[in-house]
Amino acid sequence: MEEELQHEMEQQNVLQVTEFVTANELATMMNVPVTKIIATCMSVGIFVSINQRLDAETIKLIADEFGFEVSFASEDVVNTIHKIEEEDRPEDLVPRNPIITVMGHVDHGKTSLLDYIRKTNVIAGEAGGITQHIGAYEVQTADGRKITFLDTPGHEAFTAMRARGAKMTDIAIIVIAADDKIMPQTVEAINHAQSAGVPIVFAINKIDKPGADPDRIKTELANMNLLVEEWGGKYQSQDISAKKGIGVEELLEKVILQADIMELKGNPNKRAKGVVIESALDKGRGYIAKLLVQDGTIRKGDPIVAGAIAGRVRAMYNERNQEVMSAGPSQPVLLLGLTGACQAGDTFNVMENEKEAKDIAAKRTQLAREQGLRTQTHLTLEEIGRRRALGNFKELNIIVKGDVDGSVEALSDSLIKLGTEEVQVNVIHKGVGQISENDVTLAMASDAIIIGFQVRPSVGARKMAETEHIDIRLYSIIYDAINELKDAIEGMLAPETQEKIVANLEIRETFKISKVGTIAGCMCLDGKINRQSNIRIIRDGIVVYTGKLASLKRFKDDVKEVVSGQDCGLNIENYNDIKVGDIVEAYEVIEIKRKL
Repeated sequence: MEEELQHEMEQQNVLQVTEFVTANELATMMNVPVTKIIATCMSVGIFVSINQRLDAETIKLIADEFGFEVSFASEDVVNTIHKIEEEDRPEDLVPRNPIITVMGHVDHGKTSLLDYIRKTNVIAGEAGGITQHIGAYEVQTADGRKITFLDTPGHEAFTAMRARGAKMTDIAIIVIAADDKIMPQTVEAINHAQSAGVPIVFAINKIDKPGADPDRIKTELANMNLLVEEWGGKYQSQDISAKKGIGVEELLEKVILQADIMELKGNPNKRAKGVVIESALDKGRGYIAKLLVQDGTIRKGDPIVAGAIAGRVRAMYNERNQEVMSAGPSQPVLLLGLTGACQAGDTFNVMENEKEAKDIAAKRTQLAREQGLRTQTHLTLEEIGRRRALGNFKELNIIVKGDVDGSVEALSDSLIKLGTEEVQVNVIHKGVGQISENDVTLAMASDAIIIGFQVRPSVGARKMAETEHIDIRLYSIIYDAINELKDAIEGMLAPETQEKIVANLEIRETFKISKVGTIAGCMCLDGKINRQSNIRIIRDGIVVYTGKLASLKRFKDDVKEVVSGQDCGLNIENYNDIKVGDIVEAYEVIEIKRKL
């Protein structure tokens, strides 16, 4: 029995995890606050957000820190894929286009720069003028060289997407506005690029604007230990104006120079592998996925597995919506033929046959289900005790539906962060596609509100929500969704109470009246006493009684209030031990709405 107990104890310290668990799931399994995990990662220079999926090395590192061992349940799936992957022969390797991610703070001109490079206008099609999905574009420079660009959103909520953007890239262009300063999101973008080991080229934008000072930006970069080449450092930088196109050609030259130094090569003669940039549900075409091929060639008709989803390539389109039959290394394509929506950041592999693809997808689905069961949080006695101690603990359940997976991830990430000690925010379900009747049924069962981002409910779901009084909120800009939910949580917080002293009265005379009690003849020294005011009796600076007034009179008449300088008669509910010289202090209790 002792041996069994020992074995059980050892098993408790072994975490059974699948290949990409999120920081939040890991925290649940180890029963530590997610903030501690994020702090641990930051102390070793890794920046993660709550919903960000961690790689094997990071999981091992964190588990070690908290005294846990890790056992990966997905080893055999990974091994199967490794076996299938073919070795590269040196003669097969050919130069490939550089993949470049444009990063930086919101409104610093990332999309404007890409627009100028592509000579088209994407901004017009984006809600609120901000980029909310990763886009991938192939661009040809004046000398015929091709570059693949990834445009990532700048808003802080898209940390996870940006992190994935940096992971699949060769070079990062960090755009900083010359008329602004280095913002937190810019610092974050630099950290992502550095932790992914990606070379950085700085583009200092808006130099044509009055008040633009590129040197100030370079000084701020120098303070962060990032010296640009002109100042004797190793980082390339270029002053540009994305609107007017000043310096953009030079910027591209610097990027190509950096790519030439890196000698990027790919092998187009093997089965393709790469990364899912985005996935969505299209009404006419089914599930579509934006893929970036990193190595090999993908062709129409190939069996493919992306994350836990299998399928066969039905059709592929480039970013200008022209159909392509095959795509080689560094090429972004829009792919039709997957049986579900895979997650942004998932890796995809072209398999030998469809059976193999389906087997791997089924295994991954099973692992994900097991992981879901392991990370379900059940109420413990300690948690019930904590909620009882708080006295006014509330929960807010949310269902998030969006047009593309990246936005859903980002939004649910931001909403979970809004939770406080007293109000817990639970994202009980998130998915891609329109709001369906199933979502409304789930909301009914769990008292949840439904948040739709760039999607609408189906007719049946809308009617059902109206009859069952389920709240469906629809947004197309992420700030609005976050701010409205923040207001809702502030409304759920118990208000703070504050006392305000409204009057002081001095007792000058007391009269005992049978059947009534002791009446105090008072003089109002300052303020205004009200018939409804709460009062305290203060004797020699010490509070001797707290209560309410029974009556308030001037001469023989009952009055509602008495102001400073007037005399009055009052008696106090259930208290008659009053003496000449006592002070009657009148106060009101004010409720103050709490802010997050």
